[in-house]
Amino acid sequence: MMRKYILSTLVITLFSFSLWAQKNDEVTPQKGTLSGQWRTYFMNTINKGELKDYYALATGGYVKYEYQFSSGLYLGGALYTSLNTNIQDLNLPDPITGQASRYEIGLFDIEDPDDRWIALLGEMYLGYAAAGHDLKVGRMKVKSTFLNPQDGRMIPTLVQGIWYQYGSAQGHKFQIGVLDRIAPRSTDKFFEIGESIGLYPVGRDIAGEPSLYRENVNSDFVILANSDLRISKQFSVELWDFYVDNVFNSLYIRPTYKVNPKWTLQAEWLHQNRLDNGGNAIDSLSYFRNKFADVIGGKVAYRINKTSSVSLAYDRITGAGRFLFPREWGREFLFSFQKRERSEGTAGNHALVAYFNTQTEFPALKTKVLSTWSAGQHWKDDPFNPALNKYAFPSYAHFNADLFFEFEGLKGFQPEFLVTYKVANGDFPDSPNFIMNKADMWNINLVLNYNF
Repeated sequence: MMRKYILSTLVITLFSFSLWAQKNDEVTPQKGTLSGQWRTYFMNTINKGELKDYYALATGGYVKYEYQFSSGLYLGGALYTSLNTNIQDLNLPDPITGQASRYEIGLFDIEDPDDRWIALLGEMYLGYAAAGHDLKVGRMKVKSTFLNPQDGRMIPTLVQGIWYQYGSAQGHKFQIGVLDRIAPRSTDKFFEIGESIGLYPVGRDIAGEPSLYRENVNSDFVILANSDLRISKQFSVELWDFYVDNVFNSLYIRPTYKVNPKWTLQAEWLHQNRLDNGGNAIDSLSYFRNKFADVIGGKVAYRINKTSSVSLAYDRITGAGRFLFPREWGREFLFSFQKRERSEGTAGNHALVAYFNTQTEFPALKTKVLSTWSAGQHWKDDPFNPALNKYAFPSYAHFNADLFFEFEGLKGFQPEFLVTYKVANGDFPDSPNFIMNKADMWNINLVLNYNF
């Protein structure tokens, strides 16, 4: 009842805001815009030795239509789809470890891998924009440091609720939203907030038992707030706060200082506090058991020229508690993030990552290649210590090459080629369960994107 009251009130506010702004802004012409993407995605995981390899081929995408009224109101919707060509049965587990596909299953419906075709009305919203203000209600995409589309598969993470943002002439940005439903990546429906936590693998609880929080987290809404403050030409601060009803609150701060046109320094701090009982009054069913957790990091970047830059980043997750944020809700855009792995679920963790970004043109081929190369070392605590290592990960080195291609004369066509290699190192048990789909493996992705 409270949720319906909040949303009804916000819809009335939206229309009131529209009537007010019509008196204060110039009338804009009406227009409709059709856009979308067709994506064909091949993925292959090559595990060590006799461990099972996985591969999958998906095709689909989305089509979106938005109509802008002369009053400043706008209405939009988007349909997302994914078709499994079924080149391999992903339900068949590895005979040695009993583990199934980790990455490829994300191209389809993670709840029902046998579902060959899924579709989701992922966006359906009404909004109003004027004078730097933008207020939207319905189903939509939201991008933040930890809750975001994470669209490295076929169907991205989408949310339902209300979202307001404002951009000032001075470069400041403010955002706030209230969400009551989330459609995690690789699903075909929207879930209540608590219900959405645990759709992905749940790992172990802090006592070492299988986590039991799936379908047991009591949470009705999420409140997100953001401020991007431009203090000066050289100094800015990005702030985010994530309030997850009855579960946890996460405060994220990222200051940036541009020393000169070549050098940039950044720092980050994430502080998490458990709220109430962390999702359930019964400890074994609770999602967030630790009282708090902290992540601190730093990054230095150097711009070589207009098209190339290098950077070195470090993150430390302290031993006070696990860094937790539902994997279902998005990527973790920490400094040390590398595609195809996360730091979530660990404590006592160190990570050091070097990046090289460049743009290369091949005039004879009328082709441009945008690439990101990264090499990192991630030191995990003892895989046998579940309080510090939720998913029993060994320490590992991580190498990525991520290339996007643009062709002159083929507008909208942007293939992506991503290659990941991870190798385990340090002390860890001599068991394939600690490396299967985790380390000593390759992950190869060829994605054909056509945007229109």
